[in-house]
Amino acid sequence: MEIKKFIDWIISLFVQRYQIRVSFNKEYGDADDKVYISKKILVQKENHLKFRNLDNKVIEYRSAGGLNYIIEDM
Repeated sequence: MEIKKFIDWIISLFVQRYQIRVSFNKEYGDADDKVYISKKILVQKENHLKFRNLDNKVIEYRSAGGLNYIIEDM
């Protein structure tokens, strides 16, 4: 087990991660915000956001009026 953790730590040094904060209104920091840690961003447009989280699940948000999200490098 310890060898696997060590190998995962070595790999994590070379892999880019993103913190994605999605808000369902114009105000960040309130109760409706969701925060994700992402391995890969698949689509990043004004009305469409699609990414893969750490559990390899694809998460997708679409909105006709535009999305409110912040993507930060970790």
